[in-house]
Amino acid sequence: MKIIYLESVDSTQTYLKKALLTNKVQAPYAVLAKIQTNGIGSRDNTWTGIDGNLFLSFTLPLSSLPKDLKIESSSIYFAYLLKETLTQEGSSVFLKWPNDFYIDDLKIGGMITNILKDSIVCGVGLNLVSSPKSFGVLDIKISKEELLKKYFTNIEKLVSWKKVFSKYKIEFVHNKKFNTHRKNLTISLEKAILQDDGSIIVDGQRIYSTR
Repeated sequence: MKIIYLESVDSTQTYLKKALLTNKVQAPYAVLAKIQTNGIGSRDNTWTGIDGNLFLSFTLPLSSLPKDLKIESSSIYFAYLLKETLTQEGSSVFLKWPNDFYIDDLKIGGMITNILKDSIVCGVGLNLVSSPKSFGVLDIKISKEELLKKYFTNIEKLVSWKKVFSKYKIEFVHNKKFNTHRKNLTISLEKAILQDDGSIIVDGQRIYSTR
């Protein structure tokens, strides 16, 4: 994975998408910024922050993904691999469906995935050292360089969706006291039933991640 380091950028995801569309870069490729001023969060929110936190976007060829991974589940897949990387270092972080990182009751980051041309683009924001009010911070100390090295190593192992899902399914109980959002509606996860493809069923309706 080739990684480019930027001092400051509006959004690593926007930067990487433009580079892909103009054929300036090819997957696999990653962009890491020291400061991000207008990052893209879920539901069109922004994810900004200061030096020390993680502002990352990376892209992989669709052809390189595990054969049993459905695109609709890609946010869960890549977010869980990052969660597992952090857990291996001693963190108590867990993944709230479908793509948010939490410590206890506080969100510390999230992931968004998009398909562009023949590649998948993943954007990650993670509070490593500081956070805005009502958000949390990672509970272990790890450098961005060390984290990325271990995370990308885990990605390169091409762990099957089935194996990742079998672990996430056990931990899904953490979701019960939280909500998710769809089309400006707030949906309780208390009675959500997780399906094998990563979707959930709430009140008889199947919901897929749109992030």
